[in-house]
Amino acid sequence: MGAEFVALSLPPILIGICVAVACALPGNFLVLRGQALIGDAISHVVLPGIVVAFLVTGVVAAGPMLAGAAIAAIVAVVAIEAIRRLGQIEAGAAMGVVFTAMFAGGVLLLEQSDTSSVHLDVEHALFGNLESLIWLDATGWASLFDVQALATLPVELPRMALALIVVAAFVWIFWRPLTLASFDEGFAQGVGLPTGAIGLGLVIVSAIAAVAAFDAVGSIIVIAMFICPPAAARMMTNRLTHQVAWSAGFATLAAVIGYVLAGYGPLWIGASASVSAAGMIATVSGLILAAAALCGPHRARNG
Repeated sequence: MGAEFVALSLPPILIGICVAVACALPGNFLVLRGQALIGDAISHVVLPGIVVAFLVTGVVAAGPMLAGAAIAAIVAVVAIEAIRRLGQIEAGAAMGVVFTAMFAGGVLLLEQSDTSSVHLDVEHALFGNLESLIWLDATGWASLFDVQALATLPVELPRMALALIVVAAFVWIFWRPLTLASFDEGFAQGVGLPTGAIGLGLVIVSAIAAVAAFDAVGSIIVIAMFICPPAAARMMTNRLTHQVAWSAGFATLAAVIGYVLAGYGPLWIGASASVSAAGMIATVSGLILAAAALCGPHRARNG
């Protein structure tokens, strides 16, 4: 039983936890700044950039994916500004048009391209590939201390672990500027903090988390994790340090419970097949948010 769990379930669960926490950490500040949908926007914008990067390079690798996502983000910013100025419409409407158009373009590129050999298709873009990220060379808990076995871990695990470290380091190093700029941007500007650069840095680390997570979990869980755990945590406390801790706990809980329910939940009710792990993790995170909204001690303040 232990050998089967280590080989088949432990890596996907750890990857899911890394993805969830890496998205939830910057999500706290996006929620406080009233920019919670930035995570949604990022997940839409990066898709065509990632697909084009694959078509140009022929490989699914972190470097080209990040470069493609960065170029797509620049294109999105230029397009939004052009539509806003030329069409004289509100910025939110321009953003909605550009984000949905770019995501639709990415989906069309996937459908028309031969990407099946690298597991990059429409279903993969939405729901990811979490269930298949197994550790074939694991023989049990002892494999965790076997250097040769560890070398065969799914590449998504060290990639997401590194992304989590980068995001956590950014939050830790820039904690005070992020806090001031998120709660009172006017005061932060008054004391000389570069609020524009702080906001840009927050978006960049959010994009790093989203791109790193894309190959493993797709876009659905990324959107959920940027918003649901931080929003639920906001209803549990009025102290930011506690909120960040709550959000990390909620993200971890959603990843573990969601993965278990995806694999075994249908069997418990007599169904014959499992469901999408990423979809179930996002669903559980939504249920956690609903529970916090009903029972959280600070729900009235946030209502």
